[in-house]
Amino acid sequence: MATPHILPAVPVAFGDDGSLDLDGSRAILRYTAASGNEGAFVLGTTGEFPALNVEERNLLAKASVEELAAHMRVVVHVGAPSLREVLQLIEGARAAGATEIAVITPYYLPATDGALRGFFRAVSDASDGLDAYLYVFRNRTGNFVSAELMAELALLPNIKGAKVSEEPLEVIAAYRAVVPDDFVLYTGADRDLARTAEFGAQGVVSGVSSVFPKPFRELAAAAASGDEEAIAAAQFKVDDVVATVKGDMGRIKAAYAMMGIPGGTVRMAIEAPSEPVLADLRRAVDLYA
Repeated sequence: MATPHILPAVPVAFGDDGSLDLDGSRAILRYTAASGNEGAFVLGTTGEFPALNVEERNLLAKASVEELAAHMRVVVHVGAPSLREVLQLIEGARAAGATEIAVITPYYLPATDGALRGFFRAVSDASDGLDAYLYVFRNRTGNFVSAELMAELALLPNIKGAKVSEEPLEVIAAYRAVVPDDFVLYTGADRDLARTAEFGAQGVVSGVSSVFPKPFRELAAAAASGDEEAIAAAQFKVDDVVATVKGDMGRIKAAYAMMGIPGGTVRMAIEAPSEPVLADLRRAVDLYA
């Protein structure tokens, strides 16, 4: 069995006043570069992209390519509510030297299949020379790509795959049944790394693996070997770090600080970890970092 791919979803560092901390962000990127993972997903949900402006995102795209591209694939998320912003961000990613981008569905207002079809057709048209991935996150955007629509969008010339968050793996399987064989599918469900192949996915985009890559690498290797005992042991560790971090950027950055990485703070309205949470994070850092 092929080793499932892990693309850590990388956070962005901010100062206490909410200013962009580019040095701290580069430190996180360098930690990611040394993780042994197949790639990185930057400026996505874990990167607090809705709180960044176009200039900041383009600056971070450039830093991401500079720090990561020699070590792994770099998928730069360029999604935004409006096509106008997306097109600016595509050009920024291209100028930064990126070769792969991801685009979340438009969000806040509901979009019809016709509107999504037109939106992603324009994204494809603007993405010559880039591999583009659809980003489906119904629980955050309010908009969903049905299997029928995914079958259409997968045929657009520059659309190469999709990342799907907070959906059951059966949704991945429904997509796999209607897309070309070389269409790449990732789940955003950290825990499901070892099960992705059963449902037609190539791996996970994982926020938790950005801070605790070792348990995920262990699980990926165990899944590739087919050793059920090794899978169970590694799955326990992954379940532990996922339950500890809960995909929370404040917890991720607190763990970085414990590891000597200047991850800074958050820009969005995310509660600081409590003392019991910090104690649990310390336990996880001691065990798995």
